[in-house]
Amino acid sequence: MKTIEINKIRRVVMLFIILLILSGVTAFPLVSEVNWMVENISLFPSYFHGWIYTVYNSVTSTPSIVLYGTDWLAFAHIIIALFFVGVYINPVRNKFTIDVGIIACIAVFPLAFICGPIRNIPFYHQIIDCCFGAIGLIPLIYIRNKINAIEKIENNLNTK
Repeated sequence: MKTIEINKIRRVVMLFIILLILSGVTAFPLVSEVNWMVENISLFPSYFHGWIYTVYNSVTSTPSIVLYGTDWLAFAHIIIALFFVGVYINPVRNKFTIDVGIIACIAVFPLAFICGPIRNIPFYHQIIDCCFGAIGLIPLIYIRNKINAIEKIENNLNTK
């Protein structure tokens, strides 16, 4: 039973790691991405067009030394993903990483709703940002529940 739970955790952790890395890596080609969005503007709903052009104008007028910050953002995603390798190896011993991940996902909401208006980010984009936190919570809470189940199994074995 314990092995089955650990294997379930490992599958979900691996998916979480991959998605975290992918979400970070997309920050590297920022200029190419906004160029593509403008070239394919018709693929987006019309209410996004103004925002896409705003982002395009901002990115293309920003010196590359400032855009270097998005490279660090991507790097941070990759490094954060590496912390979850410990959960893959030993979920119970490294459950604190899951707890920190849950806190980080929840913290996305105040960050988006406080910094979004300060940076003139449209409300619908703040909601999109919040989706990353909400979606991240799903596998992390699942993993935390599986770790709790393993701990319960271990406690029952130790009391017998």
